[in-house]
Amino acid sequence: MKTQLPFGIFIFLINFLRYLLVAGIAFFVFYYVFKNSKSFQKIQNRFPKSSDYLREIGSSFMSCIIFGVVGYIAYKTPFYQFSLAYNNINEYPIWYFWLSILLMILLHDTYFYWTHRLVHHKSLFKNFHALHHKSHNPSPWAAFSFDPMEAVINGCFQFVMMLLIPAHFNAVAIFYLISMVVNVYGHLGYEIYPKWFREHWFGQWINTSTAHNYHHHYGKGNYGFYFTFWDKLMGTEQSK
Repeated sequence: MKTQLPFGIFIFLINFLRYLLVAGIAFFVFYYVFKNSKSFQKIQNRFPKSSDYLREIGSSFMSCIIFGVVGYIAYKTPFYQFSLAYNNINEYPIWYFWLSILLMILLHDTYFYWTHRLVHHKSLFKNFHALHHKSHNPSPWAAFSFDPMEAVINGCFQFVMMLLIPAHFNAVAIFYLISMVVNVYGHLGYEIYPKWFREHWFGQWINTSTAHNYHHHYGKGNYGFYFTFWDKLMGTEQSK
């Protein structure tokens, strides 16, 4: 007899396995294969300690548990009936399927910028964001290394998204994979974009691993996720 995996555990496993896969590949490539290569240079010369990696992985595991709870509430409770999520792939044109992913990215960038700035407020930082900033020199494993309350805030984007953007579950899955890749890149500790791209007018609107590394090192500025336009608009962009 087949037993169906509880949906909350399914979402937890999807999040944690995606985290292990993307962060693990990045860690292996840049912290082993190219560790002493001149092709890629570490943004900060030193490397984190083994205890830092263990802390980042452990807290990321807890974050994925919280994301599993959020996923269960979003899709398996009456909340789903009030959302704009849809099951039938033919309910919207196929071009909208791909457009919805772009809309989720733009909404997430806005949500992340403002919630990220919020948890940097001195009254919230200690209980909401201090754990993430223990990674002064982040590694790919820091991608989901959140205090529980920050994981709740990040997870609640799911509710905001489902209330504002009609989206098929598969589009949501693709969006979260893109988000994971961008998140791991931001915490990579290496810059993979060439200098010419970062100096190009288009590249200056794309967030970089260098920018987010500065955020971890100095503890302020560069609050964006995918793009830099909120930081530019609000005067919070910094290069050193």
